[in-house]
Amino acid sequence: MTIRLDEQDLSLPAGHTVADLLAQLQRPPESVGTALNGQFLRREARASTTLQAGDQVLLFQPIVGG
Repeated sequence: MTIRLDEQDLSLPAGHTVADLLAQLQRPPESVGTALNGQFLRREARASTTLQAGDQVLLFQPIVGG
């Protein structure tokens, strides 16, 4: 299947989760924020969120502050 990752197409096997994608990209989970199809995706939901063909994933620098 093909998804869109940060403005580029990426082919992945069916059943890949967002957590699988980050592991494939060698990105530590705490080093990046994620959005799926324009909606923020919490870190806790990444392992249970299966990607579908045509999904759009955005990785961004998490912002902390108070």
